[in-house]
Amino acid sequence: MAGLVIIALAFFTAIFAYWIAPDHSPFANRMMVEIGGKKPGFKLLFLVIRNEGDYKKENFVQRSLGGMKDHETYIPISGYTIHGDSILVRRFLDEGVSESEFYKLKKDSYRFESKIFLLGTDKFGRDILSRLIVGTRVSLSVGLIAVFISLLIGVLLGAIAGYYGGKTDELIMWLINVVWSMPTLLLVFAITMAMGKGFWQVFIAVGLTLWVNVARIIRGQVKSIRSLEYIDAARALGYSGYRIIRKHILPNVAGPVLVVAAANFASAIVIEAGLSFLGAGVQSPQPSWGLMIRENYNFIITHNPFLAIVPGIAIMILVLALNIVGNGLRDALDVRSY
Repeated sequence: MAGLVIIALAFFTAIFAYWIAPDHSPFANRMMVEIGGKKPGFKLLFLVIRNEGDYKKENFVQRSLGGMKDHETYIPISGYTIHGDSILVRRFLDEGVSESEFYKLKKDSYRFESKIFLLGTDKFGRDILSRLIVGTRVSLSVGLIAVFISLLIGVLLGAIAGYYGGKTDELIMWLINVVWSMPTLLLVFAITMAMGKGFWQVFIAVGLTLWVNVARIIRGQVKSIRSLEYIDAARALGYSGYRIIRKHILPNVAGPVLVVAAANFASAIVIEAGLSFLGAGVQSPQPSWGLMIRENYNFIITHNPFLAIVPGIAIMILVLALNIVGNGLRDALDVRSY
């Protein structure tokens, strides 16, 4: 149940990411290089100037899917003085370093806003917390799509091999063994290179490598069920092999499928993070937990290792939750334990 709560919170965070994140710009990509690499809890004052022009306000669906474009410019400052419609600010450049800048602005075209960066900022001055929240979408999306692809291929091939046997079984098992012999990460890397780097390519590549586990488990389950009396009865009634597999066999192997699906979900998240860390996965500015580690791992041996540790902890917690749920499903669906 603890794992389910964590997964439910992750899905809620992914769906409403742009409403929860402090930086609601697309991909949480608001860059302010002056405040790059700041530690958790960093707080600063900003002069926020509204950009000129008429802007169409995003509706609920548009903001939920793609965020809200910045119609304002954020200028980090360490102090200011107002004289009528003129503003003299001390622009923040670094700790203890600032320069004076003069602005002449209309009264309703600017405001001052104090921001606190709970998890600090990356080297580009982007809010780590916001990118961590939006990055949840990538991890959950790659898990869902990879599991769907792996189940689609694995259940189909495993059921055919287990039910029909003979040469069909030998051919499918040969294919399974060939794919099984290849290191998963290298195979995903090769598929990604062939298809090109990108958001959807990673999902498809990961899914095309995780079906082997599903196929082997389904094959074994189907082989053990096909000789039972109710399957013989279905054959005697003249039902086709397709109907027997779909109506009578697959519903009875749903338990192991759910368990392996949870394991594949966790594996997909780890593989995507590894690909993004190596530069072959999701590309910037799209936030990904693996990409965040790649962008900030230099800080591990310098003054702010927290920037790379936080996304690593997020990956660990979500994968642990999925594995715990998988173990719970295995125990709940194991009829022999009752």
